[in-house]
Amino acid sequence: MPNPAPPTDPYDAGGDASLAAIDAAIRIIPDFPQPGILFRDITPLIADPGLFADVVERLAAIARRFQPDIIIAVEARGFLFGGPVALALGIGLVPVRKPGKLPGATHAADYFFVNGTAPPEIYTDAVRAGTRVLLLDD
Repeated sequence: MPNPAPPTDPYDAGGDASLAAIDAAIRIIPDFPQPGILFRDITPLIADPGLFADVVERLAAIARRFQPDIIIAVEARGFLFGGPVALALGIGLVPVRKPGKLPGATHAADYFFVNGTAPPEIYTDAVRAGTRVLLLDD
């Protein structure tokens, strides 16, 4: 029996919902939070348990390819997907938060935000040297 054809989208890791259905569940809101930004509202997507589960399954399939030891999820929408993906992979989750939200010693990440806010922070002891990390953000 021949192997099935590879997906046309290299990020399409399979799943029950079509990529078109997932895309259609994401509302586009222009000029939010500032002119020129297209805000992608994922509320309809995560409100649909079937689509939400499918997206988590797809993200987990992609993440498995990289064999991460831990997922770093960026506040706040990264948390929505990072937790379920980490559970699906049987690995831990490290949150990256807005400045001042984590007590204790933190390190500011050199990370780009579209809206120009301050760089996020992570605990200094959250990831050990040599750990394979997958960064999950929206």
